Amino acid sequence: MSDTFSNGPVASAVKGEATKTKGEFRDLAASRQTPGTPAATGQPLTHYHSFFSDLLSWNNPRASGIAYASIVTFIFAVRYLDLIRWGLKLTWITLAITVAAEAAGKLVLSKGLSSQVRPSKYYTLPREAFDNIFGDVHELLNFFVIESQRIVFAENIYASAAACFAAFLSYFLVKIVPYWGLALISTTVLFLAPLIYKTNKELIDTQVKQASDIVSAQTSQLRDIANKHTANATNVTKQYMGDYTAKAQQMLGGRATPITAPATPAKPAAVSAVESAPAAPTTEPVKAYEATDFPAAPKEDISDAEDEPLIST
Repeated sequence: MSDTFSNGPVASAVKGEATKTKGEFRDLAASRQTPGTPAATGQPLTHYHSFFSDLLSWNNPRASGIAYASIVTFIFAVRYLDLIRWGLKLTWITLAITVAAEAAGKLVLSKGLSSQVRPSKYYTLPREAFDNIFGDVHELLNFFVIESQRIVFAENIYASAAACFAAFLSYFLVKIVPYWGLALISTTVLFLAPLIYKTNKELIDTQVKQASDIVSAQTSQLRDIANKHTANATNVTKQYMGDYTAKAQQMLGGRATPITAPATPAKPAAVSAVESAPAAPTTEPVKAYEATDFPAAPKEDISDAEDEPLIST
C-alpha cells in the first residue's frame, strides 16, 4: 500500500515539482553575479542587482512565487501573531524542561538526563560562515545604497518617475493605511507588476509605443509653435531695433558738423588786435572849426581886473 502511494502519480508529481523547485532555487542562487554593465559613474554594481533582477522578473517562477508568499506570510505573522511573546514562552518552557530533567535525573538516577544528551562538542560558527555572511550583508547594503543614489540622480528616468509616484501615493496612503498594509501593498506591486508586464508584454509595449508617439507628436507641434513665435519675436525685435537705429542716425546727422579751417600763419599781436577790433560806425564828416569862431582871449593883467567890480552899478 505504501509502495502504491510512494510510486503513484501524485507522489511522482510532487517529486517532480520538488526537483524543479530545487533547480530554480539553485539557478536563482547562481544568478548572484556582478553585472557586466556598470553604473553611470563607471562603478561596478553588486551581485544582488542581478539576483533581485532575476527574482522580480519571474525567470524562475517557482522561486519567485515562494519568495513572494514567504514575505506576505511574514507580514501577516508580524501583524496578527505575537511572535515576541511566543518566543519568550518557548524559551522558558524549553529551559524548564531541561532544568527539570536534569534535576529529576540527579535525584532518581544520580545522573542528570539533560547532561546525557549533551553533545560532546558545542556547535560554533566557523569563521568562513561569518566571512560569507558579512560579505553578503555588505553587498546587500551596497545594493540599497547604490540603487537609492541611481534613483535620486535619475540614471533611469522611468525608475525614478515610478519611485516618485510611489512615494507620493504612500504619503497619502499612510494616513489611512497601517504600516503593515503599506508593506503588503508595496510587496504585491513589486512582485506582481513585472509578472503582469511579462504576461502581457506585447499589448503593453504597443500601448506604450502609441502613447509615446502621441507625446512625441504633441511635443514636436509645441516645439514648432514655440520656434515660430520665437522667430516672429526676433523679427519684430530686429525691425524695432532697425527703426530706432535709423532715427538715432537721423538725429545725429541733423546737427551741423563744424568744418575745420586750414591752418594760417600766426600774425603779430598788434596786427591781430587791430584786425580784431570792431569797425567804427560810418557818420558824417566832422566840421572843421576856425579861430574866428571863438571869442578873443583878454590881454589885460588879471591883477588890474580884480580892482574893478564884477557888476557895474
